[in-house]
Amino acid sequence: MHCLSGTWGVSHTRVPTESRPGHVALIAGFYEDVSAVAKGWKENPVEFDSVFNESRHTWCWGSPDILPMFAKGATGDHVYTYTYPAEEEDFASTDASRLDSWVFAQVKSFFQSAKSNSSLRASLHEDKNVFFLHLLGIDTNGHAHRPMSQEYLENIGLVDNGLSEMVSLVEDFFGYDGKTAYVFTSDHGMTNWGSHGAGHPSETLTPLVVWGAGVNSAQTVTEPQPYEDGYLQDWKLEHLRRVDVSQADIAPLMASLIGVPIPVNSVGVLPLPYLNNSDLFKAESMYTNAIQVLEQFKMKMAQKKETTLSFLFTPYQLLTESKQAEFIHKARILIQLGKYEDISLCQSLISHSLEGLVYYHTYDRFFLGCSVVLGFVGWTSYVALVILKTHASLNRRPSILKLCMCVTAVITLFLFIQRSPATYYIYCLLPVPVWYSVLKDISLIYSITCKPSTDKYWAHNNLYTVYKVMNSMNLLTLMTRNLCCPQVVSFFYRTMLTVGLAVLSLWPFLSGVFGIAKYRSLSWFFSCLFLALFPLMPVVGRDDICFLSACAGLLTLFTSVCYLWSSQRQTPLLILCQNQQMLHVAMCAYVPSLTHSSLQQKQGLPLFNQIISWATLASSMLVPLVSSTRIFHRLLSILLSLTATYLLLSTGSEALFPPVLSWLMFVWINIEQEAMLAQGLSGRQELSSIDFSANIDIAKIRQLKLDDIRRSYFFVFFIITAFFGTGNIASINSFDPASVYCFLTVFNPFIMGGLMMWKVLYDCSLFIYMYVGNIISHYVIVMSMTIFLMLLSVVTHILTSQRLIMWKRPKSHFS
Repeated sequence: MHCLSGTWGVSHTRVPTESRPGHVALIAGFYEDVSAVAKGWKENPVEFDSVFNESRHTWCWGSPDILPMFAKGATGDHVYTYTYPAEEEDFASTDASRLDSWVFAQVKSFFQSAKSNSSLRASLHEDKNVFFLHLLGIDTNGHAHRPMSQEYLENIGLVDNGLSEMVSLVEDFFGYDGKTAYVFTSDHGMTNWGSHGAGHPSETLTPLVVWGAGVNSAQTVTEPQPYEDGYLQDWKLEHLRRVDVSQADIAPLMASLIGVPIPVNSVGVLPLPYLNNSDLFKAESMYTNAIQVLEQFKMKMAQKKETTLSFLFTPYQLLTESKQAEFIHKARILIQLGKYEDISLCQSLISHSLEGLVYYHTYDRFFLGCSVVLGFVGWTSYVALVILKTHASLNRRPSILKLCMCVTAVITLFLFIQRSPATYYIYCLLPVPVWYSVLKDISLIYSITCKPSTDKYWAHNNLYTVYKVMNSMNLLTLMTRNLCCPQVVSFFYRTMLTVGLAVLSLWPFLSGVFGIAKYRSLSWFFSCLFLALFPLMPVVGRDDICFLSACAGLLTLFTSVCYLWSSQRQTPLLILCQNQQMLHVAMCAYVPSLTHSSLQQKQGLPLFNQIISWATLASSMLVPLVSSTRIFHRLLSILLSLTATYLLLSTGSEALFPPVLSWLMFVWINIEQEAMLAQGLSGRQELSSIDFSANIDIAKIRQLKLDDIRRSYFFVFFIITAFFGTGNIASINSFDPASVYCFLTVFNPFIMGGLMMWKVLYDCSLFIYMYVGNIISHYVIVMSMTIFLMLLSVVTHILTSQRLIMWKRPKSHFS
């Protein structure tokens, strides 16, 4: 690894640990905004400067997904890219290491041709040149076969030998002139199960080895180094000094090594321990780095100042214009006096500039936060009024349209004067229609409660209803305040879902429901406990897909039989359609095992399996729409259609999650019906006779009860469980292509990401569909959404207060 003739360390990346943002950080020096995902991470939302652009010439070999973005963003035509066809990036390939072999072969051919091409040879002997080798084979083999597999280890050996050949080839071509520097690193890491994208240390920590011209030799140390990640011991490098950097710091390091300006968009800090140069050079380099970052700060400040009314603008106090001049003057004086060791002043200036960038990026946080809070409060008030109107028969509508139109005009004018972006209009104008709906009914309530009415009987009944509903809403608010905390914690610690499900399993015994529905109460108890196991399992990984898919298919079919048994008035055509869906689920339970078996034997993705998978996905949203509207018929059709696709996207234990969740929802529907019948809140009506297409006035059936608040919390808790129960939210970020192998194996981040997003939304969609089948008042749903929005606002506050954000860079100014 050339550690003895160079310096080594660990590069700390940021989430998302994907290829494109990792390469942007390495070569351009900034952490790209996640908006790049909207273009499949193949196009640049905003063109940016890079080390490649600042170089005299850059030659690149590797992936067509990475190299073109740096060529498109460069000024001129001095960045040359050589890529293999995109179809070669196939996870079902017999040997993904051929991608790296292709790169090495192309580099050898390139230098060989330069010997007989005088113009190319002359360009190669110029200074400020960059040669970039993008080696994708190890990543592809890691996804397909997992790290530490035979294929993965053999690919590492191939790269090791290939790099040794490349170094010898370059040194031989340039006559061992000692003017070439080498930087060896990675854009991201990988988990043991072959995924990356999230923030696990195995994904965010990557090796960095730098050697050659202008690089310090390894420094021997005798004292223990302050690192506890185990890499010193694993790599047997305890005796050599380790120098860690942020990933963006590598861009100014490369710029300094070849003598070009640091990319103007870079937020990296030059790692001086890697440089073997004079103190004057290091001091001047740090001064240049500080000025470069300061210019970004000044541009961001100017942009914010231009879009903020003068009397509302508050500058960043630690770096006002006078303090900027003071920093620059002191740094310049120290360099002129030869006090090169006092470069900490430049580092302080860089630190303040980066903090100032964050300050101006989050400058409007309080303003936008107020708009969001107004929207949440307005929604909560609207929910209370919806319930009130439903049960008090209030129909008069005082008009306040002109007032709301004036408010809208004022907000729009204010944002227009400040030249605010389009998203600000959404944030600020969205609360207006919500509050319009609230205020037009609040005046009606005021007229009922505070003004005399000629119809005293109507006024008395409605006044009593108003107070009754408002007391329930006050109780809801009090309970929300006390019960939100555990649910918020579950957003960060999934084990809280296990605790919650264990508590919910006791509900029938504590509430007395067990006495009227023993078998269903026992079924609820065991279903909750079974579902509670999933949050304890790893968020991503691969298990015995053959066995688990078969179990999930059988459990789904068992649930389907129970649905059919609960249904009545089944026509032969309906039975035939549902039997066909059940057979389809059984086939989809078998397809993943057949696909993975074919891939393990390196026979590629069978075309028949691919056709079945895409046809299943296309039909999953359409088939339920043509099924019977009877409650159990429709719910069964939804369950079978969505589960078929989910099985095709499963790689482990999560395949069992949907049938367990759907069984619990099936039990919930029945047990709530029994509870309401026992309390005399609803007339006896067979569940199987309920029709989705029926227009039911719930206010004529029953009134708001305390149990509806409990049902609202159940609703919210199950939504959170559906999202986080198997950790599939993390699966979007932790990119594991094994989930989509039944659909495609050639790398396509946009399609693969869309399929994974569908997989996440499936559980929540299934739960909501199941819940809609319950004959609970519609105000339970709106109260539930109120609680959910409160939870979301708390989580948003926690996340935004941590300052772990990606700030957008200013537009490029190419030197």
